[in-house]
Amino acid sequence: MTQGIATLPSRTYRRVDVATKLAGLVLVAFALEAGIASAAGVPLAIGGAALAVCTVFISEVHE
Repeated sequence: MTQGIATLPSRTYRRVDVATKLAGLVLVAFALEAGIASAAGVPLAIGGAALAVCTVFISEVHE
């Protein structure tokens, strides 16, 4: 089993996972609205992608 930076109970992990993916999607949508190649679009897209996958570093504790 791999060890993440932090561990969360299963229910909390799912909630955090869904919330970060939705927030990442919103940031990418704002980036597309602003223009993906614009000065504001690039950091929004990168931040959205990073936020969407940040739960990779959190381990789920199976109860």
